[in-house]
Amino acid sequence: MSPLASTFSLSGGCHCGQLHLSFSTALDPASIVPRACDCSFCEKHGAAYVSDPAGQLSVTALSSDALRRYRQGSNTADFLLCAQCGVLIAVVFENDARLYATVNARCLAQPTGFGMTTPASPQWLGPGEKVARWSQLWIPDVSLVTSGT
Repeated sequence: MSPLASTFSLSGGCHCGQLHLSFSTALDPASIVPRACDCSFCEKHGAAYVSDPAGQLSVTALSSDALRRYRQGSNTADFLLCAQCGVLIAVVFENDARLYATVNARCLAQPTGFGMTTPASPQWLGPGEKVARWSQLWIPDVSLVTSGT
């Protein structure tokens, strides 16, 4: 990943430590407003998402079987969860051979300084509308790495 000019580096991961993430953004965290998706899956996980269309994300799994993917709804995006503790850390989708992501703000180390969470309702958008919206809002520089065996 290429470095950003002036960045804030936010890190976090799952509860058991099998998944780690590093989110780099030029946005001041106080200006970032987490989006709480109102679909039943995200509500059950208490997820609220943050992203930066000029940001970078690296997700590292300590073993090849630590990261699980789950698709639901329109089957457009993959929810990334820890196979051991079940924490939802991010959501990814691929478009034009590029991987995009948004981070579950609740898995980042505290304090982040983010603004108040706002509701979001992507479930009412069609798959094409979701891809168009996510391509504009989500992190376009994403790497998924396995560091162990």
